[in-house]
Amino acid sequence: MARCGAGLCCCCCCGERESRTPEELTILGETHEEEDEILPRKDYESLDYDRCINDPYLEILESMDNKKAQRYEAVKWVLVFAIGVCTGLVGLFVDFFVRLFTQLKFQVVQSSVEECTEKGCLALSLLELLGFNLTFVFLASLLVLIQPVAAGSGIPEIKCYLNGVKVPGVVRLRTVVCKATGVLFSVAGGLFVGKEGPMIHSGAVVGAGLPQFQSISLRKIQFNFPYFRSDRDKRDFVSAGAAAGVAAAFGAPIGGTLFSLEEGSSFWNQGLTWKVLFCSMAATFTLNFFRSGIQFGSWGSFQLPGLLNFGEFKCSESDKKCHLWTAVDLGFFILMGIVGGLLGATFNCLNKRLAKYRMRNVHPKPKLVRVLESLLVSLTTTVTVFVASMLLGECRQMSPSRHGGNDTLSLQDVSEDVNASIKTFFCPNETYNDMATLFFNPQESAILQLFHQDGTFSPVTLSLFFLLYFLLSCWTYGISVPSGLFVPSLLCGAAFGRLVANLLKSYIGLDHIYSGTFALIGAAAFLGGVVRMTISLTVILIESTNEISYGLPIMITLMVAKWTGDFFNKGIYDIHVNLRGVPLLEWETGVEMDKLRASDIMEPNLTYVYPHTRIQSLVSILRTTVHHAFPVVTENRGNEREFMKGNQLISNNIKFKKSSILTRAGEQRKRSQSMKSYPSSELRNMCDEHIATEEPPEKEDMLQQMLERRYTPYPSLYPDQSPSEEWTMEERFRPLTFHGLILRSQLVTLLDRGVCYSESQSSASQPRLSHAEMSEDYPRYPDIHDLDLTLLNPRMIVDVTPYMNPSPFTVSPNTHVSQVFNLFRTMGLRHLPVVNAVGEVVGIITRHNLTHEFLQARLRQHYQTL
Repeated sequence: MARCGAGLCCCCCCGERESRTPEELTILGETHEEEDEILPRKDYESLDYDRCINDPYLEILESMDNKKAQRYEAVKWVLVFAIGVCTGLVGLFVDFFVRLFTQLKFQVVQSSVEECTEKGCLALSLLELLGFNLTFVFLASLLVLIQPVAAGSGIPEIKCYLNGVKVPGVVRLRTVVCKATGVLFSVAGGLFVGKEGPMIHSGAVVGAGLPQFQSISLRKIQFNFPYFRSDRDKRDFVSAGAAAGVAAAFGAPIGGTLFSLEEGSSFWNQGLTWKVLFCSMAATFTLNFFRSGIQFGSWGSFQLPGLLNFGEFKCSESDKKCHLWTAVDLGFFILMGIVGGLLGATFNCLNKRLAKYRMRNVHPKPKLVRVLESLLVSLTTTVTVFVASMLLGECRQMSPSRHGGNDTLSLQDVSEDVNASIKTFFCPNETYNDMATLFFNPQESAILQLFHQDGTFSPVTLSLFFLLYFLLSCWTYGISVPSGLFVPSLLCGAAFGRLVANLLKSYIGLDHIYSGTFALIGAAAFLGGVVRMTISLTVILIESTNEISYGLPIMITLMVAKWTGDFFNKGIYDIHVNLRGVPLLEWETGVEMDKLRASDIMEPNLTYVYPHTRIQSLVSILRTTVHHAFPVVTENRGNEREFMKGNQLISNNIKFKKSSILTRAGEQRKRSQSMKSYPSSELRNMCDEHIATEEPPEKEDMLQQMLERRYTPYPSLYPDQSPSEEWTMEERFRPLTFHGLILRSQLVTLLDRGVCYSESQSSASQPRLSHAEMSEDYPRYPDIHDLDLTLLNPRMIVDVTPYMNPSPFTVSPNTHVSQVFNLFRTMGLRHLPVVNAVGEVVGIITRHNLTHEFLQARLRQHYQTL
């Protein structure tokens, strides 16, 4: 049957649109008002970071002695090191081919421009440049068609994964292949994108896949390695891989660790911190070792720590008055932070509008339209770069220091000499083109030019370059190619900072300022205004500059830029997360949310199973619901008299279960219809016998009658029966004692392996599955609709108690929302049962019940009822 999504335990099957409440329409994002924001969708599956301590897991613990535990921990360290090494090798692969293709392109175009400048055939040079760029961008777009999730930087997707949301295909082997290969074509194709952002996604994919020793794309490559088959372990390795990606991109292992902590995981501990740092170090030095050997032939010298290196900031020895920065400069840095926040907010606003336009007008059309859009962006970028370099650049005189000794310009640990990247396009001898020097170089070389060249760019050139780069990079981010945003933002911000330095020198007379420092602060201000990162970005920039004295100005600038930008909108990654409707949980809720309790936000419509349930009932439940977990309950008959005493307990119970009672009959009717399709003829006949001829009355006065009764004994029911459509209102209204939580994947695995016993046998005769057998199909368990159940007797009984989680986290109905939110987020939960004072489960809370939009809707309802 069609499903409304891979949602939650409490999510009901989708009915007709008219039958949904306004809150359901809101959370599903199905409002038609054009000005409404895109709201969280229910088809994003949550990850379960809570450990299920059932019998198979306890068997592992009982067999685990100190030596086995130490070996288990040693294997983790080996895998963490392997993830770092593999991430470094991915970075090496991307960097090597980007340099190869870029050098080939620029050599051909440069020789053509130099020849055609005299002959007047510059149109031919432009066609050659277009040929290279369009071909590379076309290949990058084709790779995204193969794996759509490879588009963009991947940081929003990894942020969602570490937050507890499973984005389909985000950590597959095919994704990292398309991502790494596609980004090198995107960068080589001249688009204003960076290769550093996708490195984070690539590292996360390596972290997710390597410890599994299996792949869906390569089904023949499988090893008998049943460990780390859980969302909890996978999350830890993904955190390490994401940090390794940052470390490989910027040569910043500490910054990578902080990035994974600040932007990703909702759960952290000391042991994970140490492993993540070790993984980041392994990635940094693996990339450093190979790059130093390949580019300089000096194996083991470790001269190039990351893909992006800012070089050494130092004043000329001949200039005694020069300082990297002074206390007076802090005032200018604060102002630059404010401007950077405003520019970042503008960038995010424009990019959000473009993304919405693409969602409405580009994505619904055939996939070829996305390729054409990428080619259009490439065409526009290439023509703009060529025309701007030819018409808008200034021919500036080379200083004597650039002819002879280049002691003031040489940098340590940079990939190529700054002077070698100066371009003389369209300029006579002894002069160079400042605009072409920025446009006709790799972005990393252009950043080094802005950081370390002294007095080489006019204010007009910097202004035009900033404006063109700002607009084109904003247009580019979001098209269907793998693309990063860090380097374009750094380059755009560096031009802004260098422009400020030139203006201060020319019009205010501050000759003592160091232009490179202002370029660095401008880069930090603009990047901080776009991505709104603070701690990790500060450390990344400090590690990239290798200058600890820059710590204070960078930190102040980033904080000011973030505060300014947050006044207008969110960071670029959060914006794209919201546009996709991902139910991302923030760090904390607002103060006003404590007006709500758990009973106000929980889902009372529960689908439950008994500890001993017939196969026919389990199949019916799994086929007619999309829930991913089910409470395991028994009828609280022994305490029935105590439960029915006092109107308070009765009224509370009815308040929590009223809507559930009134909708359960329809749900059972759908189950009965589903059971007809069961392959067993015995079950088909049984279903025909149990279909109700008429629906029992369900009116409000019946609930009131129950309040007036003190005790009415329930009919005797088998404990393995599930609710039936033929039950009366009293039969449906019964207290259900909560015993644990069983996952859909666990039930499907039990059915798939035939774990059951007959009525004439004891439950002890039921086959037992080990933890390795239960998790063998992780992370893609079989679907209930795909199982062959013809050999199963529908009257057989399944004992779910050994496999359920008997001690999940639970909350009281009176728990404040802030407490519920903190418990859910910090523990990485997927389901949070609500249990009342007498031990009865009255509702369940999932991720969608804690999203900002859902809480706002509930808060509005709360105010309306006051």
